[in-house]
Amino acid sequence: MALIKRFEDIQAWQEARILVKQLYILTREGELSRDFGFKDQIQRASVSVMTNIAEGFDCESKKEFSRFLGIARRSIVEVQSLLYSALDIGYITNNQLQTHYVQAQKTKALVGALKHSLNRQISANKLS
Repeated sequence: MALIKRFEDIQAWQEARILVKQLYILTREGELSRDFGFKDQIQRASVSVMTNIAEGFDCESKKEFSRFLGIARRSIVEVQSLLYSALDIGYITNNQLQTHYVQAQKTKALVGALKHSLNRQISANKLS
């Protein structure tokens, strides 16, 4: 595994970036583009994922980074929930839901794996 030197090297951040782009494109169209509150909420939640990964990476400890990754995961779940709301309201189709939900799930899995890895390292250091 390559050493991560910049937050841009983190695969979870890269996938979060894709999610942000997808959602900004999605929110430019149709009725969703005119529901400013909803549009703002889903955009902010997706951007929160990227920024929390980046901010956490720059923390002074693995424990703090892990905390930021937890926040990022919760923001992903918020995006997933909002996608269902968008479907139920009629803003998006089921195919759009699936496309964006899958990207969110992929991002969430990578964030979770990174958090798990950090927590194992933290635990191993406590045992040393």
